[in-house]
Amino acid sequence: MKLHELKPAVGAKKASKRVGRGSGSGLGKTSGKGQKGQKSRSGGGVRPGFEGGQMPLYRRLPKRGFTNIFAKEYVEVNVNRLNIFEDGTEITPELLKENGVISKVKDGVKILGNGELEKKLVVKATKFTKGAVEKIETAGGKVEVI
Repeated sequence: MKLHELKPAVGAKKASKRVGRGSGSGLGKTSGKGQKGQKSRSGGGVRPGFEGGQMPLYRRLPKRGFTNIFAKEYVEVNVNRLNIFEDGTEITPELLKENGVISKVKDGVKILGNGELEKKLVVKATKFTKGAVEKIETAGGKVEVI
């Protein structure tokens, strides 16, 4: 097989619809848009969600809750993810970011207690769960709140 012999698979190439090119084409005169009306006009049609003037569903349903714009967003890291570090390492949010454990620091790092920790580490973070503190200290490490 040579480059000039390559052809697309059968049925992969389909001719585009040639609209408004005479009655013999099957899509002449009104170009498949039917007769008159809003949808046949250039730029015609209605916006998404429009129900012909009836109160649309998104406006009929009640509003619920709110978003607190002052809420702090913490990046959560489980204790078992810290096993990649050497014994005695001082773990900071910047170090976690460098090693790809987290992608962004956001408003701080919270250490969760899921999994087991086999290394003796000094962990510095914004928040800790009780379980995480317990596991870090039983492994011989220290916890420091930033």
